[in-house]
Amino acid sequence: MSTHITHAPGGVGVRLAVVGPGTLKGKELTDVLPESSLAAAEVRLLDDEDTLGQLEAVGEEMTFVQAVAADNFEGADIVFFTSDPKFTKQNLALAVRAGSGVVDLSDALEAEPGASVRAPWIDRELSEGVPMDLEPGPVVVANPAAITLALLLLRVQKLTTPRAVIATVFEPASERGKKGLDELHQQTVNLLSFQSLPKDVFDAQVAFNLLSNFGPGANPSLETNEKKVAEHFRRIVRGNLPVPSLMLLQASIFHGHAFSIYLDLDQPISSSDLGQALAGEHVELVEPGQESPSNVSAAGQDNILISVRADAQRKNGMWIWAAVDNLRVTALNAIGSAEQLVASRPRGKVQ
Repeated sequence: MSTHITHAPGGVGVRLAVVGPGTLKGKELTDVLPESSLAAAEVRLLDDEDTLGQLEAVGEEMTFVQAVAADNFEGADIVFFTSDPKFTKQNLALAVRAGSGVVDLSDALEAEPGASVRAPWIDRELSEGVPMDLEPGPVVVANPAAITLALLLLRVQKLTTPRAVIATVFEPASERGKKGLDELHQQTVNLLSFQSLPKDVFDAQVAFNLLSNFGPGANPSLETNEKKVAEHFRRIVRGNLPVPSLMLLQASIFHGHAFSIYLDLDQPISSSDLGQALAGEHVELVEPGQESPSNVSAAGQDNILISVRADAQRKNGMWIWAAVDNLRVTALNAIGSAEQLVASRPRGKVQ
């Protein structure tokens, strides 16, 4: 006979593990967990030997980092992997053997058997339930640029059908983790002091620059990331939208995605009507006269900030300018994925 446990609101009785709490995504995840429906869950922080015993914050609570070892995965309902891809792949088997649900923020597990790319924000927008492929493989959190584009374009479609959509995405250094941030910072400092530039991450000058591709030594390339955004978009909209024409550019910014989206609509629509159609859960419309959305104003915000204007040359053309905190979008959709897993996974052991 099976014993089933019903978890109380707030995550009471749920056990979570975060692998790599010191990474940018790990810190963001542990920062927003206390504000989520899993606020009362027990949280373990796991990492390699270099960080054992260090204190990391989970909200306002300080927690010791423990070893990534089989014993520390036991009893974990959900394991979030926020570490670098290599470390995630090395330790995935520990979570699988413990029977834990896996939520991957590290871009490592998409090729694993049964893996699914998920975006709970988009599931709710589509009013669709969690697909059956959520089990048994790992849940990969969709790229934040793909989530943002999907949410905005699904709302456009409810108002009118675009004949064409062209999206330019400006990617921040934080999508490359702390190493990306550090390299952009050091390049900026070195340029101002007339020193040579470190190029280990981007293999190109990113500081005070805008790039459509990296140097040959960069891995992954900007083209690879662009293809990932398109593929994740395709997977999370589940055939409800065509993939837009897309260009991904590396901007000289530390944090936050920005988007320039052109819509060629099938009929004239006022900017106010389009703005109201876009605004709602997870999307905040910035009215004319207010400070324009930017990666700075979006930092730390849960919502996608947008402004809308008509094209000056074509009566059916509209522009959307958007900015979003990429780490926050990833963390919130990771928590949403964990909520889905907790609700759908069988509880208890067969006796």
